[in-house]
Amino acid sequence: MFSGIIEGLATVKAINAKGGNIDFTLECDFAPELTIDQSVAHNGVCLTVVSIDNNCYTVTAIKETLDRSNLGLLKVGDKVNVERSMMMNGRLDGHIVQGHVDTTATCIALEDADGSTYYTFEYVPQEEDIRKGYFTVDKGSVAVNGVSLTVCQPTKSTFQVAIIPYTRTHTNFCDITVGSKVNLEFDIIGKYVARIQELR
Repeated sequence: MFSGIIEGLATVKAINAKGGNIDFTLECDFAPELTIDQSVAHNGVCLTVVSIDNNCYTVTAIKETLDRSNLGLLKVGDKVNVERSMMMNGRLDGHIVQGHVDTTATCIALEDADGSTYYTFEYVPQEEDIRKGYFTVDKGSVAVNGVSLTVCQPTKSTFQVAIIPYTRTHTNFCDITVGSKVNLEFDIIGKYVARIQELR
């Protein structure tokens, strides 16, 4: 479980395909503190550490993960938002993020907001997914590339988020432009509410 508060940026150092899977080797400051089998969120995708070498570590993404997220688009040198799993003795500064990406979205607009930036994202809503709670609500939470954010101006297929300068500088929002594909994880609370309604 994660909070959506990004710890830092990891740099992709190597990408190796193994059948339908891909091994990603990344470099980041907290790599020496990791252990084998530890969970780390990468652009919001929970992956397991399989090896560690000084400031680098390797994780494996399976085909299902690659199909549902933007990890398959990564190239050597790209920056990835990373967060270690949440410790239960601390504050939940973001919201409950599972690291299970639901779908991807495309950035369709950026707008200056007197220092901050509004990003508009569009995704393709499926009726079955909507029934499962895969949607956004005004002032609700959503994880975009693993970043816990508050939703503005939601429609059936779009929503906005406001990014302050600190977040833009310290996450890979600094690299997101119109046309960029991002990972979305919708709020787990909304999914449970939708499921209860469905069972009624």
